[in-house]
Amino acid sequence: MKRQFFLLLLISFMASSGIDVLAQKTYPTMGKVIYEDPSFEKLLPKTSQVEVLASGFTWSEGPVWNKDGSYLLFSDVPENKIYKWEEKSGLSVFLSPSGYTGLGTYSDERGSNGLIIDNKGRLISCEHGDRRISAMPMTTGGKVTLSDNFEGKRLNSPNDVVQHAGNGNFYFTDPPYGLPKKQNDPSREVKQFGVYRIDTDGKTTLQIGDLTRPNGLAFSPDGKILYVAQSDPEKAIWMSYPVERNGNIGKGKLLFDATDMVKAGKMGLPDGFKIDKAGNIWSSGPGGLLVISPAGKLLGRIEMGELTSNCAWGDDGTVLYMTVDGYICRIKTGTSGAGW
Repeated sequence: MKRQFFLLLLISFMASSGIDVLAQKTYPTMGKVIYEDPSFEKLLPKTSQVEVLASGFTWSEGPVWNKDGSYLLFSDVPENKIYKWEEKSGLSVFLSPSGYTGLGTYSDERGSNGLIIDNKGRLISCEHGDRRISAMPMTTGGKVTLSDNFEGKRLNSPNDVVQHAGNGNFYFTDPPYGLPKKQNDPSREVKQFGVYRIDTDGKTTLQIGDLTRPNGLAFSPDGKILYVAQSDPEKAIWMSYPVERNGNIGKGKLLFDATDMVKAGKMGLPDGFKIDKAGNIWSSGPGGLLVISPAGKLLGRIEMGELTSNCAWGDDGTVLYMTVDGYICRIKTGTSGAGW
């Protein structure tokens, strides 16, 4: 009886003090942290656990944290929806349709994919079905097209996008994954699977044209390097490119090659990724999520047991949210996102 009395007294005190007694939720966990280098323990302490926040999605992708509203947005690509997740109220549909507004089913990956919030506070979306990069204000809605063609030819299916903090230009990848018949689709108009830049004046230019499957991309903390992941099982790599003063991308070099990991049977390919304040790459890849140093050294891995597609920094910048097949997950880290 005394214990119950004191528990009731504590709850009453917390409620009267404005403390949310329901704030501490318990989530199921999954995955396993693998330490390839001793320094990785500083980034992910031994007590680190991956929490599963929501599940039941067909293929989750493109997570982005909205700092103004303190919530996560992410795509379910096949379902043509963007979902919203926040700690207090949980899951809800944020936008539907998200990437295809035409008639019929179009393809098995018709919705939005990569998402960011730009320096104007707009939601920037890679839209597979409508084959474009779009911008939408977060409060009033109403999309505008930033790019849907290169030299008058329709894009394939924009996959991921970033904005350079210095020059304000957008850079995006355009593999064939959203086309009805992928690389063999008769509606293809551009030959290359390119990395493009959208200038501040709206012009789209090809920056990288020799990658077989460009996918995720991100800038180094100082904005001087563009990293690009290639999701080709025959050449599963991350490339590093210098960013020139005029915004063009220079000649690239190999940063890390995970092809042997793919050949060894680890599920997944280099896909979406983000950078921490020290320049480390936190990327989906073979086996789950890989953490690679700016020098190209594998520091550690999070083995998820499921295909992992992308990640994003959230909360105070130290929490990494991950899209893992049909799951939305997060893990508390010992670092923070670049530019947070």
